[in-house]
Amino acid sequence: MTEKEKGKLLYIGRNQETIDQLSAANNVDFILKENGLEAIHWINNNIVEYDKLDAVLCSLNVQGMNAFSLYSYMRLRNLLNRVPFIVVAQRFEFASRELARYHNVDDYYALPLDLEKLETRIRFLQKYKIKYSEGNVKQTLEDFRNQPYKTPFIKRAFDIVMTSLAIIALSPIFIITAIAIRLESKGKVFYSSRRVGANFQEFDFYKFRSMYPDADKRLKEVEHLNQYQKEIVGDECPRCKNLPEGTYCSAPLEQDDKTIICEYFYFKKKNAKAAFLKVENDPRITKVGKFIRNKSIDELPQLFNILKGDMSIVGNRPLPVGEATAITKSRWSRRFKAAAGLTGLWQVELRGHDGEMSEDERFELDNKYARLNSFWGDLILIFRTLKIFVQKGSV
Repeated sequence: MTEKEKGKLLYIGRNQETIDQLSAANNVDFILKENGLEAIHWINNNIVEYDKLDAVLCSLNVQGMNAFSLYSYMRLRNLLNRVPFIVVAQRFEFASRELARYHNVDDYYALPLDLEKLETRIRFLQKYKIKYSEGNVKQTLEDFRNQPYKTPFIKRAFDIVMTSLAIIALSPIFIITAIAIRLESKGKVFYSSRRVGANFQEFDFYKFRSMYPDADKRLKEVEHLNQYQKEIVGDECPRCKNLPEGTYCSAPLEQDDKTIICEYFYFKKKNAKAAFLKVENDPRITKVGKFIRNKSIDELPQLFNILKGDMSIVGNRPLPVGEATAITKSRWSRRFKAAAGLTGLWQVELRGHDGEMSEDERFELDNKYARLNSFWGDLILIFRTLKIFVQKGSV
């Protein structure tokens, strides 16, 4: 860090010794935020300035969230793809250093800081992250336009031939199902929603309607039943409820409805929300809908999606636009480097998990398929799908 080009740091914490050291350094400019929420708010409102930072220094016991929770929050939002995140402990402890390794933070230092060595380390970490960080294997919209996924000819030919034959053979089931749906509840027989497939391309996704017509309006009734929900956190901070009234475990925040919530619980609730929504024994499903779901009949209209070229017989399930947007710039976006499919790897693996699978497990299987898929592998997945076609569970 030369006099002409000062180092630019974001320091998160209230340790006076650290602040004094950074203030006394002639070759360092730093921005001070006392807690994680202040830091996140500043980043969101000053993203251009944030991108010019050399590193983020965070006190181990920062108010509200500890350094490792804050690191996880920032990493999942792709704020650390280029910028190193360094934990600063008040004194060296083996336990906290092991925690730093466990959480994969970029580095761990104890006070007092050796700013010259810190500068050298930051320069190395910047080069390392640019070259090797998984977040910088950028699966952005621009990358997908420059190097889009292309369906192999043999896969596309197989899709057209097999789908055409299937539609002809299954036409009686199409007719019977349409009549049953219409008799049980008024509304459209087919359900169409916008989905995102290969290369982030949006298309209209077809299914037989298996829910009551007002299902979308009743979404909030079933969010707490989400199989992919990371954690149920409740309505009250478990730390604050043990404190005297009006006392908070971390920085108090005023929400839109004027109620007060602590910073710790604010982030806990945000992190607990999953990107996927899948509900077992969903009360919004009709009787006919439950049957056609268990027999996978509700998926049959997607044969027309396959004929159109929106999807393939085998691939990663197309996601609703909101879910796809949530992972567009994360490491999970690799899943879009493969065809969208009627069936795929995570569907057949799901039965081996007794119908239960975490969001991360599903993402990982999607990425695995995108990385390893082949025509012969697709044939194997088709045969595995046929074995579990008649399902007992409602998942």
